[in-house]
Amino acid sequence: MKFGGLEEKYTDYKTAPVVILPVPYDATSTWMHGADHGPDAIMEASANMELYDIQTNSEVYLAGIHTANPVGLTEDPEIMVEEVRSAVAGILSDQKFPVIVGGNHSVSIGSVRACAAHFEKITVLQLDAHTDLRPEYEESPLSHASIMARAAEVADIVQVGIRSMCTDELQFLQPGRVFYAHEIAGKTDWYKSVSKKINGPVYITIDLDVFDPSVLPSTGTPEPGGLMYYEVYRFLDYIIKHHEIIALDVVELCPNAGEKSSDFLASKLIYQLISLISK
Repeated sequence: MKFGGLEEKYTDYKTAPVVILPVPYDATSTWMHGADHGPDAIMEASANMELYDIQTNSEVYLAGIHTANPVGLTEDPEIMVEEVRSAVAGILSDQKFPVIVGGNHSVSIGSVRACAAHFEKITVLQLDAHTDLRPEYEESPLSHASIMARAAEVADIVQVGIRSMCTDELQFLQPGRVFYAHEIAGKTDWYKSVSKKINGPVYITIDLDVFDPSVLPSTGTPEPGGLMYYEVYRFLDYIIKHHEIIALDVVELCPNAGEKSSDFLASKLIYQLISLISK
């Protein structure tokens, strides 16, 4: 299944500047499972969205969006991380823009490592309800609860939308680099503060639980008090205008057969961000 339900002439890898990489991995999830079905749900929803983007007055798909074959089809997190790292490294070497679609947040470890190796210095900008700074969780350093601990080993990090953590993570917080949901909701004056913390090109990782459950309920670990769609969109529009974006991932969709709006939000978000980045 191709992102956007695009015709073949818009999906050729050789000419497409954007590559969607599905990673249907869920083995390290710790509460609600089903994130392995996230990529398929996003692809299906994307085939039903309008391809003209109003905000950018563009049809970014005309330049080409290639959907790669899924990787990470394993229960072993080390194998999954290496497969993602290798795939993203190849996409970057071909001078294309990778969009990684999870799966749970563990899938981001490989893509962050690939970007950190390809570029001299990067910042990982995380939009998430959770800090994900545990050195390991349930005896796994590659857990979805440890993604930002791994990212901090190879990149600068900035965390946005946070509203849940355990006390063990407090020692790993980086002062001034965490923007809590209750402090930024409904405001815009924090955009510049985030921007000032960014060094080098930016890898954007979006855990869909950054959104309030009233907006996106179908995620593995929903948390109340999250951000609204246009809060996320306007913030990322600002960041995209002021920084070089090198990769994007969207993770932690846990599809519910009776609730399709979350699937559509995820696919629309991906398409609108591609439109902004391309513009």
